[in-house]
Amino acid sequence: MITYPFLKKRATIGVTAPSSGVEEELHELVKLSCSRLEERGYSIICGDTVWTQDKAKSSPAKKRAQEFNEMMKEETINLILPPWGGELLIEILEELDFDNMNNKWVLGYSDTSMLLLAITLKTGIATAHGTNLIDLRGEFSDDTTAMWESVLSTKTGLSITQFSSEKYQQMWQHDNPSPCVFHLTEETKWKTVSGEKVKAKGRLLGGCIDIIRHLIGTPFGDLQNFRENHIHEEPIMWYFENCDLITTDLRRSLVQMKLAGWFEDCSCIMFGRSSANESVENYTIEDVYQDLSDELQIPIIYDIDCGHVPPQITFVNGAFGVVEVEDGKGTIVQYFKE
Repeated sequence: MITYPFLKKRATIGVTAPSSGVEEELHELVKLSCSRLEERGYSIICGDTVWTQDKAKSSPAKKRAQEFNEMMKEETINLILPPWGGELLIEILEELDFDNMNNKWVLGYSDTSMLLLAITLKTGIATAHGTNLIDLRGEFSDDTTAMWESVLSTKTGLSITQFSSEKYQQMWQHDNPSPCVFHLTEETKWKTVSGEKVKAKGRLLGGCIDIIRHLIGTPFGDLQNFRENHIHEEPIMWYFENCDLITTDLRRSLVQMKLAGWFEDCSCIMFGRSSANESVENYTIEDVYQDLSDELQIPIIYDIDCGHVPPQITFVNGAFGVVEVEDGKGTIVQYFKE
């Protein structure tokens, strides 16, 4: 059984940094993002970890875990939204109180995706892979990013539909601020390895593959327990994004997942756009996808709206998803099915 949180109107949002905090020279970005949310009717509570950053983390693991645990237990907080990702979230996992987590949303991506996946696998509470706080600092959000509110406000038993973006951002332009944060200039085109129309369905799980691969073999990456106790052995539909991996490292990670049983009863794998995917010799990212398709004999979809090349769809870990791709366009319907 999957438990779905529900984002209330005028909810209180807890901002904490379970991975990286924000350097002093960038504090204005946090303040601006919070003020934008307050303009939309939300109340904001910022933890101490948000404002510090040293040695690739916001603070020591115990402090990060304590603040997150407290926000999860605080009944007035309805959504936890980290400022952004980072590098060393893995340090806090053994300090988290998974047995006493309240039913509330945690939203984010990058290093945060490890936290999201661990929560859903351990507890059956749905989590949301999508925008982080810093990317909500614009005067408005593009249509794809803006769907986070609608997705998180979907009631159990109902569904929410999202569509591939019209355009995506090829590169960050921090010296050229945009009213919607991103500079969406390139035409979006979802692709399939087969080159044909694809329709697939299954329980959604995923995140940044650089990060979540490190859950393999730990108590926080127990796929078999999740299958048996939370989704009644239904097929899994994975979504991944690659932040930093060259093609051979990505290939190794995918083979490791396969050997660890993560792709058993898998109906489809989707990959986000990436500015990484650097070829090694002549081993290209398309070769990686083709090899995976040949081995698993399932649809492989790529260049979807997910990850570090925005904008991104809000994917709910644990939801039952139906994805369709045809002629470069994609649709994802998520059913909040227990």
